[in-house]
Amino acid sequence: MKQLLLSASVAMFSFCGFAQTQIGNSDFEQWEAVSSGEEPVNWNSFMTASGSFNSFADAQVAQDTDVRPGTSGTTSARIWSRDAGFGVTANGNLTLGQVNMGAIVASDPANHNITRTGDAEFSEAFTDMPDSIVFWVKYEAQGSQEQARMKATLHDDYDYRDPEDVASSAEVVATAEMNFSPTDWVRMAVAFDYSGPASNVAYILVTFASNATPGGGDPNDQVWIDDIELIYNNNGLSEGNEFPVNLFMNNETNELNFQVEGEPAQFEVIDMTGAVVLSGETSPSVAFDAPTGIYMVNVLVGNESKRFKVYHQ
Repeated sequence: MKQLLLSASVAMFSFCGFAQTQIGNSDFEQWEAVSSGEEPVNWNSFMTASGSFNSFADAQVAQDTDVRPGTSGTTSARIWSRDAGFGVTANGNLTLGQVNMGAIVASDPANHNITRTGDAEFSEAFTDMPDSIVFWVKYEAQGSQEQARMKATLHDDYDYRDPEDVASSAEVVATAEMNFSPTDWVRMAVAFDYSGPASNVAYILVTFASNATPGGGDPNDQVWIDDIELIYNNNGLSEGNEFPVNLFMNNETNELNFQVEGEPAQFEVIDMTGAVVLSGETSPSVAFDAPTGIYMVNVLVGNESKRFKVYHQ
């Protein structure tokens, strides 16, 4: 559940003059009582669920002293699967939105997590554009082939739901998703895919589930979660104090506009998967008709290089 305190909901970091927003209580050090259980501040699970079947909810999240290696914190969040009756396994579920329990069948679209844009208790307002999300997890499952799930979605001003329906898919700006196998504590990093189709970030919805398949796995499968961080790679990093190249992304003409002092330089454009999508010699106008997203542009002049970050929409 959310607590409407700025210190609990937003952390700001300054680097090269840019404010970089982090998810509130991303280290799971703050907890509060809800119904007959507890939930981490700024996060929600079944005890605050909506939907016609929310009376069947039970606690499936708790604070735990099993924390990731090297942390300065003392608690993590632990979620687990349980036998919900009717032959149904209810997966552990932790989200920045609200859990909706709308059907008995786990895979029914009425069961989803949702950003409630009209309710700060069940939404995370967010307007930045991180490059990736990093988190620590530990996963125990009875089946060695089982997989747990993390999904983070940047979306516009809409009550987006996960899993997506057709309407929600049109409101997505970027997605970072990973399924992972049973493991001891491990740090995972996932790049955001800014392929849209939406372009104006207004909210972020993050979900952790004890199984990637609704109703999958076994009772008592469990996931520990700790120290989530959004990563921002800033523009303008170079070894020297001066660099003879500037770069602007012209989204009206779909061009990279290089301003170069002296001889032309060499450049390469890298997408968020690490693939080189364009390279060549700088010029005032370089055609760049690529999918919507964030790109890194490496520019080389002699023995000096500089990396720029551009957003193409």
